[in-house]
Amino acid sequence: MRVPSVLFVCLGNICRSPLAEGALRAAAEERGVDLFVDSAGTSDWHIGSEPDRRAQAIAARNCINISRQRARQVRPEDFLRFDHIVAMDGENLANLKAIAPAGATASLSLMLDHVPGREGQAVADPYFGDSAGFEATWRDVTLGAGALLEKLSARGQGEALLYAASDLSLPDHGRQD
Repeated sequence: MRVPSVLFVCLGNICRSPLAEGALRAAAEERGVDLFVDSAGTSDWHIGSEPDRRAQAIAARNCINISRQRARQVRPEDFLRFDHIVAMDGENLANLKAIAPAGATASLSLMLDHVPGREGQAVADPYFGDSAGFEATWRDVTLGAGALLEKLSARGQGEALLYAASDLSLPDHGRQD
């Protein structure tokens, strides 16, 4: 069985999507679910940068280290490599739909579409705010990650084994492109 894959997407890949990646990795590891998880941005503003220090701080307060993540931009092949591409807001979802190549196989959704009663809502961008904004974002991404994990777990995933996007042993995580 192929390991399911999830790509989280926000604008710059330094706040919301790295937090979502960290939250889903931690939840999957705790529950023993195999996943390939990564994050990216629709813009190229922060390529190569580590997550915002405030995002790192809120993750660390929740015993999750996201400091090794580096921002990257969504690539056309992501639409074939990942099963699920999950946007943090409607603008990024619209951008993803606009850049999806012909033959794209990934399902597109909003993060909070996976949370009953929160469908269609955005995870607020905390970048221009203070630490309270990052706390609210953390609550939303952990809620969304938990709900998404429930859906993936219901499909009968196996033992704990998470793959980093930089793990060269699984560059296409089993997909025949």
